[in-house]
Amino acid sequence: MNQATSNDDGRLSFDEAVAHVLQSGEAAYTVTPIFGDRVDEETRAEGARVFVLLPEEAGEAGGYRLQFVAGPFFSSAYAAHESIAAADIPESIRELRFMTTYCEPEWLTEQVQVLINKLVNAAGAATPEMPNYLDVPAKGAGPEAVFPIAFIGRDPKPPH
Repeated sequence: MNQATSNDDGRLSFDEAVAHVLQSGEAAYTVTPIFGDRVDEETRAEGARVFVLLPEEAGEAGGYRLQFVAGPFFSSAYAAHESIAAADIPESIRELRFMTTYCEPEWLTEQVQVLINKLVNAAGAATPEMPNYLDVPAKGAGPEAVFPIAFIGRDPKPPH
């Protein structure tokens, strides 16, 4: 399939991306950044919305669906993690441009920046400017770490 588009940047229109997914059985994706309330020259994205077009799973009616994952970077918390049927995809998403890629189902449960990294690498679009989140050592709290209940707005003393 010729991936050149009118903008000649390798990205596909929604309809071209759907055709790719249906013909190849592979995926197509796009990412939009999420910025915080403060916007100035130092503002950096705090998270992302990731849209992945995928073929329907085996046993499902032939077609495609959209996996929508959104959330902050460096967190396993999701603002959204939904599978949207083709007929329910909003018009605003149909206006986005997509890159072809490969996607394993388990990638969709990764932290947002890891999911993006895997989709970009699978698309062969990785650049030296993109950090490699796949090889970052995992950090966690030791057994001595205590999560103060006051951080979540609850009274640490149980009622009598």
